[in-house]
Amino acid sequence: MKNKILISIKPEYTEKIISGVKKYEYRRHIAKKDISSIIIYETTPIKRVVAEAEIEAILSYTPDELWKLTEEESGINKKFFDEYFKGKRIAHAYRIGKVKVFEKPKLLEDYGVRCVPQSFIYINY
Repeated sequence: MKNKILISIKPEYTEKIISGVKKYEYRRHIAKKDISSIIIYETTPIKRVVAEAEIEAILSYTPDELWKLTEEESGINKKFFDEYFKGKRIAHAYRIGKVKVFEKPKLLEDYGVRCVPQSFIYINY
């Protein structure tokens, strides 16, 4: 069975993921376990779990290579990308597939989580 991870995403990027504009979620560190989806916690002002997104692929390349592969569906600009990965030799991205938006946003406690994860947290349910 594959695991899921819960990650925090700012509202502007959550909206882009839900609308399909942003097909990649960039991360400096990725999960070591095999994961099937990302549970999206939308940060302030929403502060709720709003959706779950299937992961189609995990990409790990140099920042320049990753940008070339993903820029058209990145949902971010090059300046933001470069600042985010500054000093990193390897950059990661989750390729987002189907997104399920929850009719009623959920609390972290619904997943047994007490505080917002800094990077991500594994969810098993």
